[in-house]
Amino acid sequence: MKLKDKVAFITGSSRGIGKEIALTLAREGAKVVVTGKTAEPHPELPGTIHDTVSEIEDLGGEGLAIQMDVRFDDQIEGAIEATVDHFGSLDILINNAGAIQLQGVAQMPPKRFDLVMGVNARAAYACSHYALPHMIEQGWGHILMASPPIKIDRAPGKAAYALSKIGMTFIAQSLAEEVRRHNIGVNAFWPVTAIESQATRHFEMGTEETWRTPEILCDAVLAILIREPSECTGNAYYDEEVLEEEGVTDFSKYAVVEGTEPPPYSAMLFDPEYG
Repeated sequence: MKLKDKVAFITGSSRGIGKEIALTLAREGAKVVVTGKTAEPHPELPGTIHDTVSEIEDLGGEGLAIQMDVRFDDQIEGAIEATVDHFGSLDILINNAGAIQLQGVAQMPPKRFDLVMGVNARAAYACSHYALPHMIEQGWGHILMASPPIKIDRAPGKAAYALSKIGMTFIAQSLAEEVRRHNIGVNAFWPVTAIESQATRHFEMGTEETWRTPEILCDAVLAILIREPSECTGNAYYDEEVLEEEGVTDFSKYAVVEGTEPPPYSAMLFDPEYG
């Protein structure tokens, strides 16, 4: 129970990677706040915030479902306050909610740009803003961004998406220096390979042979969260890097299809020279 009684707030955790992270933290004793834009079942995608909380409770954990659209400050602030009212604290914030749109400038209208920036970079900033007073008051906290290391200065064909995700990392690394003295760690994490999820299937990002399971990100996130915040901050990690620091050298168990070696698709989205 490495996170016993810690309170974790995870955006976009009704399904996919966010849900798997929520379940992982619950298994380690964390009380988990599950958030999502809607509370009703999606006609095509499985899972709701209530379903995730139900699974947390089946594990013997504690969960709280909060409907929240990360584009709206009042909903974020209300969700943060509801978390503290319900559990008494807020220890961990994981900015996982994301919008994907791989298009060039001529193809993507400004309205779609606003959506991608709002759900990614701006939401990460806003959620951090409203969570920080509680973490500062208690002198302990972890904030994580689901975003990549900054390795590029241009991204033809995906400028808006790259700007929004790299913006999350820029916020993380800047914020880390602002709050280090308060024992708050701020880091970014990103997969080397594509991860099996509804997103990779919907956007046709490879096939099962080219994916790893969400477990690799869950293990990487957990490895960060069990470290003392002031001693682990300001980093932008690939999942493999974190796990290598924990002594893991064989990543084959994370392959969706046993015996395959998924290529570094996700890393190369933002680092063409990776590997």
